[in-house]
Amino acid sequence: MIQFNRRTLLTGAAAAGVYAIVRKPYAFAQAAEGPFKLDPLPYEPGKNEPHIDAMTMEIHHGRHHAAYVNNLNAAAKNNAVLGEKPLHELLANIANLPEGVRAVVRNSGGGHANHTMFWQVMGGAGGEPTGEVAEAIKASFGDFAKLQEQFNAAGGRVFGSGWVFVTVDKAGKLALVTKPNQDTPIFDQRMVLFGNDVWEHAYYLKYQNRRADYLKAWWNVVNWDEINKRFAAAKEGKLTI
Repeated sequence: MIQFNRRTLLTGAAAAGVYAIVRKPYAFAQAAEGPFKLDPLPYEPGKNEPHIDAMTMEIHHGRHHAAYVNNLNAAAKNNAVLGEKPLHELLANIANLPEGVRAVVRNSGGGHANHTMFWQVMGGAGGEPTGEVAEAIKASFGDFAKLQEQFNAAGGRVFGSGWVFVTVDKAGKLALVTKPNQDTPIFDQRMVLFGNDVWEHAYYLKYQNRRADYLKAWWNVVNWDEINKRFAAAKEGKLTI
């Protein structure tokens, strides 16, 4: 027979309360008022299970991404220039911004753009690429397996925190790019087709220091339909972040 005492009950109740708080979807997705907005995840946090756990998604979106948005809105209160143009234009012309706001645009603006893209290109069933993107991958990398191999290797070589991206131009040509921290190819006037976040907060709860395992598993949640939409927008010159 299981026996309970007051300490057991209190400890259990406390643990249950903590678990309920942590596991509540979107509990942390709060952003300060301002010109920059944190959109909700386009799917439930558990959509990418078992490859990316729900708690990581909740914390990544509702704490890390929200912090970038909050930082931008805080800076915008004393720097009206941040609210005068859309984010992709601020990033593409970062050298022309007042020196006092470049750092926040680089770090938090880049983080906001990178993560907005990141949520969009996940939530899928992975597998082989489809549509025009499949042909573009073949033309630019030889085949999908070669892209995966190069992409995963590049992501593994990023020292510390950063990103691995596939960029696209208006002709549909793809290229592989890595960036440190929250830097983005938009700084270089390049459009991002898709990318993977290799900051530890993107994978540590499930994979700990096994970044290579995370990079391999990530392909199982890629949303090729959304990536094809981004590809079409890029060819029309309308892909922003």
